[in-house]
Amino acid sequence: MKGLVIRSTGSWYEVVDENKHVWKCRLRGKFKIKGLKTSNPIAVGDKVLFDIEDETENTGNIFEITQRENYIIRKSVHKTAHGHILAANLDQAVIIVTLNYPRTSLGFLDRFLVSAESFRIPTTIVFNKVDLLSEEEKDYLADLAAMYEEIGYPCAFTSATANIGIDHFAEILKDKTTLISGHSGVGKSTLVNQIAPDLDLKTTEISTFANKGVHTTTFATMFEIADNSYIIDTPGIKELGLIDIEKQELSHFFPEMRAMMGQCKYHNCKHINEPKCAVLEAVSEGEIAESRYSSYLSMMDDDDNRR
Repeated sequence: MKGLVIRSTGSWYEVVDENKHVWKCRLRGKFKIKGLKTSNPIAVGDKVLFDIEDETENTGNIFEITQRENYIIRKSVHKTAHGHILAANLDQAVIIVTLNYPRTSLGFLDRFLVSAESFRIPTTIVFNKVDLLSEEEKDYLADLAAMYEEIGYPCAFTSATANIGIDHFAEILKDKTTLISGHSGVGKSTLVNQIAPDLDLKTTEISTFANKGVHTTTFATMFEIADNSYIIDTPGIKELGLIDIEKQELSHFFPEMRAMMGQCKYHNCKHINEPKCAVLEAVSEGEIAESRYSSYLSMMDDDDNRR
């Protein structure tokens, strides 16, 4: 039978078949996909083949994973040198960001964008809780959004509690399979509940300790929010370690740097301290944002950008 993985809880996977019946499945044997070392061989969004083990218990065995169109991966928190696949077979990604309550680091945001860029997954940045910002913060947000828009990332502005931008948010998700990600506490579940209240996703107040969010989503889960519109809600991510991206190709996943390919004096320029580097010149002239270049250097140094 053909199925779609809609939830992964470790050793068990919830798989929906073509008749929208949900089965509880396990893996048959060991899977190695394209030589990837991953802590989760199957991810939400994977299309699989499975057979029925016990019809009355709704259990089955997955014996094949079909070719993935794409996926977003990060370093495994628990297994060194392994990756953890957040989701597979995506039309787009949405990263929920807050300037405050809690603060999302630009380094984290840029790492997510690079991960998505490496598989050409279109990404929209949603700035949430805009109603809580001071006038000064709103000015900063406008400049920040303009910078990201200029390099090709659409931005949206929302507040679930003040009902700002909810219709636009719903339009972004229409007729797509979307990975929704961000730090804990940025309001992913609250936003989704506004456009799909029947889901009733669990939400939690921000903890007072360091303004950090409290994890409410434990496992990545796919939801159908409307006909042909699916979201994959992921656990809040504290850090996003890159994997499977060589340092020599990292600049290819920064659109503003990619536009300058071939303009440096040296063809293997790493854009750090080489003479006649077009990227360094662009940074000094303000054509490339310093925050983006700082994120690039952080990734080259392999820092994990914890908050």
